This record gives sequence, structure tokens and C-alpha cells, in this order.
Amino acid sequence: MIGLLGFLVLFGAGRWLGWAARWVWLAAWGWLLVLLLAHAPYMPPELGAFVGGDLRGWFLLGALAAVIMVYRAGLSRLRRRVAPPAAGAAARPGTFSAVERERYARHILLREIGGPGQKSLKSARVLVVGAGGLGSPALLYLAASGVGVIGVIDDDVVEGSNLQRQIIHADARIGMPKVFSAEIAMKALNPFIEVRPYRRRLDESVVADLVADYDLVLDGTDNFDTRYLVNRVCAAAGKPLIAAAITQWEGQISVYDPARGGPCFECVFPQRPAPGMVPTCAEAGVAAPLPGVIGAMMAMEAIKLLTGAGEGLRGRLVIHDALYAETRVIGVKPRAGCAACGGGG
Repeated sequence: MIGLLGFLVLFGAGRWLGWAARWVWLAAWGWLLVLLLAHAPYMPPELGAFVGGDLRGWFLLGALAAVIMVYRAGLSRLRRRVAPPAAGAAARPGTFSAVERERYARHILLREIGGPGQKSLKSARVLVVGAGGLGSPALLYLAASGVGVIGVIDDDVVEGSNLQRQIIHADARIGMPKVFSAEIAMKALNPFIEVRPYRRRLDESVVADLVADYDLVLDGTDNFDTRYLVNRVCAAAGKPLIAAAITQWEGQISVYDPARGGPCFECVFPQRPAPGMVPTCAEAGVAAPLPGVIGAMMAMEAIKLLTGAGEGLRGRLVIHDALYAETRVIGVKPRAGCAACGGGG
């Protein structure tokens, strides 16, 4: 039959010539239309006899083909909805894939964050100085929250004594640079973010260029040289700084943002403590959950600042005493003549 032969020729030629499936099917539907017209009542009977078949048979064939195509299209759509994309697969810029929407659903439900706030997190770039006790929970929660680009700078390697409190690292990664250990944990938690590890000490040769590339800085270091350096560069660049510190059972945290009317770190702490007055965790010890408490607060302040939710700690200093379960909040103000920021923005 000429009619069936025409379909065989179309599908065979399409396969041999590499036509897209949609063009092959379009040609097949066109040929079916020709066959139906050939059997129309007003057409010469000889034409219908030439192509073969009858009007009813070709119509039923077309109806069956249409049902099959609708079924296949519905099945393909269902598979796309239930099958997760490859790890790290990202949606178009400014949008979320179905997997991302499910991942961040609890954020999107919050009216203070919602879809616009989650988009702000996705487009944000946050630098975390230090991948130790405070950096560990902060980095994990920033990653889990969907912050698009997270930089982490640290020149240290993972040691066994770190694992009592630095929860981003693991026993199997002892000896590995902390920034790469942190990257592994963050990408395992959320493959939809970008992690930028910098294995080096933060010093004056790189700090200005590095800070300039980010929207917000979190400082969880344990030495005053770095704290004052980061504060001065952030103040000069107009970048908010979330800084925290811990020792033994006590921690403190604030948002230092002189560009928006708050004090800088040096406004509140204009003089470094005398040597030995503020011992490090290695010297004085620290309760294991304490950096988790304060580091999580750092991440929380970052999320609030990036999304505009609630009231942050700009102009307020939180002091948490874990031993006696007491938390105090004291007001802090810009200091006139501050060498770092001049006394506020």
C-alpha cells in the first residue's frame, strides 16, 4: 500500500538523515493528512484506491497515534518532575530548579524571607575568615541556607584536637588544609553553591582585594592582628562585618557596620588586651558546643542582613555565658575619632 510505504520512507529517511524527531513526526502527520484528503467524499475514487486503505482506517490510525503521543509526552513530563538533576546542576541565573525549591521550602514559607529573600541569598557572596570553631557552624549553615558564593580563608590544617568542636571537619581529613576539608563538607551538604577556598593567611597583601569581592564578611579568628586588620578594611570598603569571639564558657558577637551608622570593631575595642589577658582556646580550653552556639548566631545574623529580615545586631553586642545560661545584650556606639572608621558613617 502506498500509504503505509510513505510512512516507512519518512521514518527511514529521518533516521538515516538524522532529522530531529519532531520534524519526522510533523512530516508523518502531514502524510496522514494527505491520505485522509485522498479518501474524502469529494475526491476521485481512483485517488483513494491508489494510496490504499479507506477514510475510516486512516482516521483510526491517526487517533491511535495521537493517544500514544499524548501518553509519551505525559510520561516524559512526569519523569522530569521526579528525577533529580545531576549533582551541582544549577537553574538559570535568578531562578531555582525544582530540587532547589524543595530544599529551601522552609525558608520560602517564612514571610520575612520568602522567595525574594531566598533569591537574595542565592546571589550573595560571603567571606568567612577562619575555618575553625566559629567558622565551622557558620560555614555549614551558610551553605545549607543557599548562600550562592562562600569564600573561606585559613592557612591551618585539620588536627585531632580540632575535632572536639570544629564540626565541619572529620577524622578522615586530619592533615588536610582546613579550607579544603570545609569545602568537602559544604559541597556534600549543598551541591548548588559555589565554595571558594583560600589556603593562606589573611594579610595586608590580599585583604583589600579579597574583601572587595564579597558583600559581607564573617570573622571568627582567634588573634587580634587579624581582627583589627579585617575590621579596618571592611570599614574602609563599607562592607558589614560580623565578628565573634569565644573562650572557655563565654562568647560574644556583634555586627560592625559604620557605613550604616553602627560602630566598627575598633570603636568598641580601641585597645588590644595585654598579652595573656585573653587566652586562646588552645591555652584556656573551650566547651565543645559553645562555638556552635555563637557560630550559628553568626550565620543567623548573616541571613538576616542579606534578606533584610528582623533586627540585626548593628549597635548591639551579645555576651553569652554558657556556664550559667545567661545572655546579655548591651548597646554599643561609634566612637569619635576612631582610627579605623572615624566615628561612624
